[in-house]
Amino acid sequence: MGSGTQRGVDKFMSKLGLIHYNYASKSLDDFLKFTSETGFSYVELQIGDVWNSDTANPEQNAEVVRAQVEGYGLQVSALAAGNDFVVLEEEAIRSQVTRMERISGIAKHLGTSVLRTEGGSAKDAVPESRWVEAMAGCLTRCLEFAERDEVYLAVDNHGIVTNDGDLQVELFERVGSKYVGANMDTMNYRWAGHDLETVGRYYEIVAPYTLHTHLKDGTGSRGDYRGEALGEGEIDLAKAIRCLREAGYDGVWCCEYEGRENDGTGQRKSFTWMQANL
Repeated sequence: MGSGTQRGVDKFMSKLGLIHYNYASKSLDDFLKFTSETGFSYVELQIGDVWNSDTANPEQNAEVVRAQVEGYGLQVSALAAGNDFVVLEEEAIRSQVTRMERISGIAKHLGTSVLRTEGGSAKDAVPESRWVEAMAGCLTRCLEFAERDEVYLAVDNHGIVTNDGDLQVELFERVGSKYVGANMDTMNYRWAGHDLETVGRYYEIVAPYTLHTHLKDGTGSRGDYRGEALGEGEIDLAKAIRCLREAGYDGVWCCEYEGRENDGTGQRKSFTWMQANL
């Protein structure tokens, strides 16, 4: 077997990915070229990469994007849906679920069965005491197509609403389906203001529900947050990885870098760290 072929096998086996979100200011092709040349095997794409106001046929466009991704020797690990499930009115629920069903079809055209799913945004119309109810209602309605099409909804601990491991577990238990679980972001719990001991506990309880990951490092919370390359912040990444492996996680380890450099330095450093620690 030639060295180039062997490298391709090694890349596939490692399941290391990079999220496009951090390269939003650059073209998709630039991002894919960088990702492939750095050594990653997978990419997480945003719904805007394939479907925006100018896209007449997003399903057809997804096939074009998939060919573009595969042309660089990459695969799509997940598609970020950009949904908002913190809604209680029937019309809003129906609109979100209908949109999500279409996005799940687009994801299939991209070659992935994982949708990185938002909890949603906090709003006056939905009190905090009803956040889980609202999200569980939408997610349960999504099960009709998720179970039929074998699409997995990985709810991100992103923003304010879902950045609480206990709330996430309550949500997953209420929905009660293997097709609904977590996108574990290793930094976001800390960003939300939880101390490091609590963050570690969240890794333990959320790991069994995890469908996709964002490996991210940094220091501080909210206004004091500072993104760093993997291994250079205060996050106990080793514990997160250990919890996930002990829970049987075998999905993609997706890097998300939110540091200061915008020239790929942080992503390259993170990839080197991932090679050494995964």
